[in-house]
Amino acid sequence: MSSTFIIAAAAAFFLAGFVKGVTGLGLPTVAIGLLSLVMAPAQAAALLVVPTLVTNIWQLAAGPSIRALLRRLWPMMVAICLGTWSAGGLLVASGARALAWLGLALIVYAAIGLLRLRLRLRVPARLEPWLSPVIGGATGVVTAATGVLTIPAVPYLQALGLEQDDLVQALGLSFTVSTVALAVVLTRADAFHMSVAGASTMALVPALCGMFAGQWVRGRLKPAVFRMCFLVAMLMLGLELAWRGVG
Repeated sequence: MSSTFIIAAAAAFFLAGFVKGVTGLGLPTVAIGLLSLVMAPAQAAALLVVPTLVTNIWQLAAGPSIRALLRRLWPMMVAICLGTWSAGGLLVASGARALAWLGLALIVYAAIGLLRLRLRLRVPARLEPWLSPVIGGATGVVTAATGVLTIPAVPYLQALGLEQDDLVQALGLSFTVSTVALAVVLTRADAFHMSVAGASTMALVPALCGMFAGQWVRGRLKPAVFRMCFLVAMLMLGLELAWRGVG
């Protein structure tokens, strides 16, 4: 890898970690979007495995009620794995199409945030037992096709009416399971092996540095303004990737 490529990758992971430090999420979304400007989405997803796994296990372990969340959300977690594994060939085999799907996923992610749909959606308790596996399966397919772990898991978890700490932990649980399921797919496709694992581990350093910087900055700016700028940037990045994918 050239020094220019290494610097660009480190900058992408630092920025992604910074966003996660400020907002609590967004590391894989930002990193895979930026890295896909200079490499195939499958390669970007492979580099993301270690930073995403470590930061989300950290987020998961810091929460108050992992056992209660597992009892409530295990059907969704199982479905995430099944959905990812059943659609596992999409990210590796589809080439330019994967870039287009990634761009579309970023557009949807940004649009949901900008339209504030999460404030209006609520999932009634009676629908949760059958809706959780459906959302999990859909999240798995999107993860397998794009490397993005957030759609539709994030708006669904936000609509469950969880307390803030429980929501952060539930997001960590969902992202951890999605990352492990995606790592299995990438390993089977020989896209995640020892040399890539080493590079992915090295990427953890700028990601954590960015995360610490974001946490420091979080109390010194208006989160709503930062989130708006972040979502607009994700929308523009998604449009660019989608255009390149279909062009």
